Formats: sequence, C-alpha cells, structure tokens
Amino acid sequence: MDAFPFRNGVMHAEDVPLPAIAEAVGTPVYVYSRAKLVAKARDFRDGLVGLDRPHLAFAVKANPNLAVLRVLGREGYGADVVSGGELTRALAAGIAPDEIVFSGVGKTHEELIQGLDAGIGQFNLESREEAYDLAAIARQRGVAAPCALRVNPDVDARTHAKISTGKRENKFGVPLDRAAEIYAELAALEDLAMRGVAVHIGSQLAELTPLEEAFAKLGALIAELRAAGHTITHADLGGGLGVPYRDNERFPTAQDYGAMVARVTADWDVRLSFEPGRFIAAEAGVLLTRTIRTKRSSNGPPFVVVDAAMNDLARPALYGAYHDFEAVEPSGERMTAHIVGPICETGDTFAMDRECDALAAGELAVFRTAGAYGATMASSYNSRGFVPEVLVDGDKFAVVADRIAPAAIMEAERVPEWLD
Repeated sequence: MDAFPFRNGVMHAEDVPLPAIAEAVGTPVYVYSRAKLVAKARDFRDGLVGLDRPHLAFAVKANPNLAVLRVLGREGYGADVVSGGELTRALAAGIAPDEIVFSGVGKTHEELIQGLDAGIGQFNLESREEAYDLAAIARQRGVAAPCALRVNPDVDARTHAKISTGKRENKFGVPLDRAAEIYAELAALEDLAMRGVAVHIGSQLAELTPLEEAFAKLGALIAELRAAGHTITHADLGGGLGVPYRDNERFPTAQDYGAMVARVTADWDVRLSFEPGRFIAAEAGVLLTRTIRTKRSSNGPPFVVVDAAMNDLARPALYGAYHDFEAVEPSGERMTAHIVGPICETGDTFAMDRECDALAAGELAVFRTAGAYGATMASSYNSRGFVPEVLVDGDKFAVVADRIAPAAIMEAERVPEWLD
C-alpha cells in the first residue's frame, strides 16, 4: 500500500491532505502513517511464518516516538533498545519488560542497573568487561541476569561503511574466534543466566548473502558450544533488512528473508529473535517541507531552498543518502535543481542535479521514506528547533511530538554569575 497517495492532484497521508497538516502544524514536520506501520509489521511477521514462536523486537533507534512504539506494541512487538533512554521510552509505550532486549556496545553501569531492575528479557553482551560489570550488579540484587553473547562474525554486510557492524574492525561484539572461550567463561558466572548468542551485521542490507553467511557462522558456534556442554536456547539474529529509497530499487522481501532463515536455522532448536527497524518504519513516514525560494546559480541548475535542513533529516549529509523529493501538489512541470536547506553548511544539501517537480516559493514538498532515522537523528544545529511529528490514522491526525522552539532549548542553558 502507498500510505501517501495522490488524490485530485494532492498528496495525502492516508485520507488526510498534507496541506491540511501543514496549515495546522506548520513546516517542516514529520508525518507517519499508522496503517503503513501496521502493514509493514505484519508483513515482517508473516515472512517468518515457517518459524516456531519467533520473538519480534522493534529497533527503537529507528523511530523512538511513543505513539509509534505503542502502535507496534499492539502488533505484538517487543523492543530492541540501545540506551537507558530508549528503555524508558519502550516501557512508557506499554511494552512489557520481558519483551525488551538491551543491545549496544557501551551500556553504562547505570544503564545495566536500570535494565536489571526493570526485569528486561535479555541483555546482549558485547564484551567480557560488560559481562563482569553486569554480574556484579546482579550479585548485589540476588538475581541472575538473562544474557546472550553478541558475536562479531567478520562478515561484510555490503552496505554503507558507517552502518556496517559485523566486520572484524567494527566495535561490536566479541571476535568469532574467541566466542566459545568467552562464552564458557561467562557461563561459569552464577550471576549470569547465559542462554544463547546474538549477531547483527549492519543496516540497509540489499541482499541476503551476507546475512546467510553470518547466520551459518552463528549456527556453527551454537553446535560448538553445545558440544562443549552448554545449553543454548536462544539466538538473536538482529535486523538489517533494507528498503528501497528509489523507485527502481529491488530488495529482498520478508518472505525471501524468512525462507532463508528457516533453511539455515532448521536444526538449531532455539527460539529466534529478530530486531527490524528501518524495514517497518522507513516507508511509513515523510518529512513535509515548504519551499522558501528558488535561487538561481551563476551556472548550472537553480537551488531549491526548503525550510527542512540537515538538522531535521541528517541522512543525506551524513551518508550521502537518497530520498525521493516530490511536490505535494505537482503542476506536471519538471525541473533539474539542487535541493538544499537553510543551514550555514555546504553539507546541508539533500540532492544535487536532481530532476524533480517544478517548485516555487511557498509550495509544499516531501522527502519520502523518512520514517526511520529521521526525527530520531535530529539536532538543534544553527539554533534551530526540533520539528514536530504527526501520526495519521485514516481521516484523522494528531501531533505526537510537539515542535520544540529554539527559545525552549535555550531555557535549559545557564550563564554563570561570574560572567555577569
């Protein structure tokens, strides 16, 4: 389903005209479709139909909005969190503690305490050092912390270098060639309930081969651990399945992915966990923006300056990422332009030499596929505020995150008396 269809020449979010949202809330603004979130969540789950009781945990880092988490929680998803703040959000959204997996390479002492006291379902341990810290906390509380050991399989995910997490030089997990030794050491600690292994090799994967290679290595490790006498009941396969950002891109479907997983893990005899994020949220959101002006250049295409900027949507500046750019009420005319924001950085560029709908000052446009790694990566650079977020459900919409004005951000700052 297209959650942002055109009707009578106007782009809608489900049944709500986008100009109505712009008039009520202002621009820029993130707009999410509840129907698309639900459809993608069910699509992923249906792709795993051949597996026995898979555990699904939405990767909160992709979109931590409370309303989004509530929608996915009602679809039976738990949460994959990587900070104490994300854990707090997941719990506030109504996700049960035992449905939460705590991942991340840099969990602090305080975050380990927070997770343990909340009674989360599993810690994905990234190092011996983290494990001993958690064991000491668990010992003080008289409990055993449920854990899996994250393994770095040294597999190239063939994605952008900054979102690749499974190569030897990446900071995540323990080296595969030391995993059995480290697992045995940690399993001997009575304060840790070691129950399995985990792997995650990156985000926005366009093919299944790297995933299959990583899973095959994990399966071999499971067999080695069992041969050494360890009981392995869980395996966390992470997330990473990509989505198309361009019309002509083709990515593996959830069904393709599920069939591969079922084949590779057929003899594992474990409960599998999955942590999709982008796959569920990306296509469910757009960043709605308004053209400030079109600025002619001395040579080459004009600059279309919009009121959204790199602080609102960082992916193009950070990764060189592509987002379709479309007029909300296209005239039918086309142009070639540089699409830029108002921030005082050359990096505040969304696209160069992009063929797009012709736009004049004051007209609305969207950056598509912005529901994941959009608002969550925003900053207040150039003393800009944070944009609001809106959730649409059929013919109604609600602001699910307020616009935070620069003045509100400034209120948290203090000038010391000795500067008066």
